[in-house]
Amino acid sequence: MHQASAFTVAAAAVALFVTATMAVAAIADADHSQIKFIARQSEVAVDGRFDKFKADIALDPADPQGGKVRVAIDLASLHASGSDANDLLKSKEFLDVEQFPSATFEATSIQAVPGGRLQASGLFTLKGHSADIVIIFTTRRDATGTWLEGGTTISRLAFKVGEGQWADTSTLDDDVQIQFKLHVAR
Repeated sequence: MHQASAFTVAAAAVALFVTATMAVAAIADADHSQIKFIARQSEVAVDGRFDKFKADIALDPADPQGGKVRVAIDLASLHASGSDANDLLKSKEFLDVEQFPSATFEATSIQAVPGGRLQASGLFTLKGHSADIVIIFTTRRDATGTWLEGGTTISRLAFKVGEGQWADTSTLDDDVQIQFKLHVAR
């Protein structure tokens, strides 16, 4: 009987360890994480990043359907190729950070897709406009924690980003890639 109890305790400990190592439930470590964007102006890639954001993640990659992901980006923390670019991108014609200081994404569903990847579908809100988007990402664990890495492409014009003379897609492409690498520490 004592051996059966020891076995039960050992099995429970293994199950708890497996669950703890697979599930991610935390806020992403901003010091080791990044959210960046890539646009194309006159056929030249223009990229930038956001230095301040909060990503609340509750996810078990083995059972992603019950997962939750919510990301809020501080748009004023944008950094592009220089102060002129930063000022332009923060202006009313682009992100209008004075009126709309943040962008958000909240997953409404997460599921496994081929290739060992996950797909998060949800509502993205930027500059007062919201639309459903799909984000494809992977997860991996290392000694420091869990990494989520992926991205999506959005239509900037669907969110009224780049108005006036900047609405011309022959100068500035409509498609903007959003890429992320989020680290959740152990």
